[in-house]
Amino acid sequence: MNKLQKNQIIEKIEKNKIIAIIRGVPKEKLISLCDALYKGGIRILELTYSADGSVSDTETASNIKMLSEHFKDKLYVGAGTVITKQQVKLTRKAGGLFIISPNTDKKVIKATVRQGLISIPGALTPSEACEAKANGADFVKLFPMKNMGSDYVKAIKAPLSHIKFLAVGGIDENNMGEYLKAKICGFGVGANIINKKMVAIEDWDGITELAKKYMAVIEEA
Repeated sequence: MNKLQKNQIIEKIEKNKIIAIIRGVPKEKLISLCDALYKGGIRILELTYSADGSVSDTETASNIKMLSEHFKDKLYVGAGTVITKQQVKLTRKAGGLFIISPNTDKKVIKATVRQGLISIPGALTPSEACEAKANGADFVKLFPMKNMGSDYVKAIKAPLSHIKFLAVGGIDENNMGEYLKAKICGFGVGANIINKKMVAIEDWDGITELAKKYMAVIEEA
């Protein structure tokens, strides 16, 4: 990925604002799920690695490759829960475009930069956010936000206005507006869009409608 392509994806994240977090969905359902998300307006997908090893890194990378190739030029696909440099390399080889982590690990961030991918490490404190940015992060994922709220975003952005923040954890269509007013750059949303019961019964129309509700909040802001 060259600098122009990278900047285009960064702009896409800032414009579309929602990264759908896909975790624990069987391979045979992934294309149908992502097609439903696309119909609902979602354009950015995060497929997570399994920290507990329940799904191998190789299998996750294979799924990233499958989605990247199937939805080429339609969806931007990257990896989540990336905690090792090896996972960064696997993602790059699979055609993934960005690396999202739950933590700030300068080795992972630097590996991401070297591979030419977009870096989105997780942080909560100002010190972590600054460390992430200093090591090359393109965005910083504020996580977990469930118990922090939009006031925390306002507080941390005041002195750190040079950092592009995403809010992840406990984000739904009812509180997104508050975060947008706090000038958050975007969100990571998992089960609130990718409803496990709907996925289990393959209610793809229902998933599409959920995605539309979230995108409507973005469009109306």
